[in-house]
Amino acid sequence: MDQESIVYGCIKDAIHFNENAERRSVNRAAMLSLPRADEWPHLCQEMFAIPRVEQSSERYQTEVMHFGASYKAIEYEWAQWMEKFESLLNRMYWVSAVVHLETELTGVHTFTWESRSDCHVPGAGIQQVSCEWMQENTFL
Repeated sequence: MDQESIVYGCIKDAIHFNENAERRSVNRAAMLSLPRADEWPHLCQEMFAIPRVEQSSERYQTEVMHFGASYKAIEYEWAQWMEKFESLLNRMYWVSAVVHLETELTGVHTFTWESRSDCHVPGAGIQQVSCEWMQENTFL
C-alpha cells in the first residue's frame, strides 16, 4: 500500500462588523483563484469549504475557512506545498491559521501562523511559522 498523508486545518479571521463583507469577499476571491486542478503538490479549490460572502445569522465573530485533502506521501514535497499555502495566506485577511500534516512514517506535524497585529492584511507578507511534531510509536 502507498504511503498516505492527510492534510487538514483552518484559517480564522476575526469579523469586524463594519468591514466583514469586504473581508469575506477578498478571502473568497483568494480561495477561488486557486486552480481546480493543480500541478503537484496539489493546493486547489476542492480542498476548501469556501464560505459565502452574504451575512449569516449563524456566524458569530470568527470566520472559519476549513480545508482538507488526502495525498500520496506529500511530506516529500512539503516545502512546495507550504510555499503555495503561504502564498494563499498572503492574499487573505486572517488572524491565525493551522495546518495538520498526518503521515504514516513521521507522525503528526502541526504548523501555525499567528498575525503579529490585529489581523494579517493581504500583501503584508507572512510571519514566521511554528511547527509542533508528535510521533506515536507502538512496540510489540
